Amino acid sequence: MRFLLMLIAPFFALSLVLHAVEPNTLTDAEKAAGWTLLFDGKDLAQWRNFKKEGLSDKWSIADGAFTLTEKGGGDIVTKETYGAFELKLDYKISKGGNSGLMYHVTEEESTPWRTGPEIQIQDNVDGKDPQKAGWLYQLYAPTVDATKPVGEWNTIHIVITPEKCVHTMNGTKYVEYVKGSADWDAKVAASKFSKFPQFGKPTKGFICLQDHGNIVSFRNVKIKVLD
Repeated sequence: MRFLLMLIAPFFALSLVLHAVEPNTLTDAEKAAGWTLLFDGKDLAQWRNFKKEGLSDKWSIADGAFTLTEKGGGDIVTKETYGAFELKLDYKISKGGNSGLMYHVTEEESTPWRTGPEIQIQDNVDGKDPQKAGWLYQLYAPTVDATKPVGEWNTIHIVITPEKCVHTMNGTKYVEYVKGSADWDAKVAASKFSKFPQFGKPTKGFICLQDHGNIVSFRNVKIKVLD
């Protein structure tokens, strides 16, 4: 009997691990804590194109992820707006690829990044943009690079509140800042965003995923409202 248990135990443990990391699901603890899914692995019912009602078919679903398959799919936003929240998602970027995750986006400007701050998503090795994945574009940059290479999933975890905002990449804390603080205002004034009076001003808005013309995939998109 003991020998049989020794044989079974590794397979039972592996089963538990696989179940725990199944994409696009919530654990009982996450559900109890108030987390909800923004993508269930089957449809994009909670998303639409920026300033549109529908969603381009260039954003497609396969193997438990949704992918911008080619340029022209357009930026997509959540159908709901969020103020203070915690968000997690996995992304997989193509070689040399570029994309972005924005928050507090509104539709009063022609593009999402003119209102919503952008967390950069890109291939840090072959990407052409000097801004690296996980950075708050042109404003806050970490001193480390915790990204995994092209072809592997990376996990971004952000906490956005009036008191502080925190970015974490693959479990490594990147940056912490206070949106609207004196330091924030100084950095915005020194950036390209100084030309856009509504940039960073909204305290509530859509979450946006960017079409930068490159293939990029997402999964495990989940949110916890903190308002």
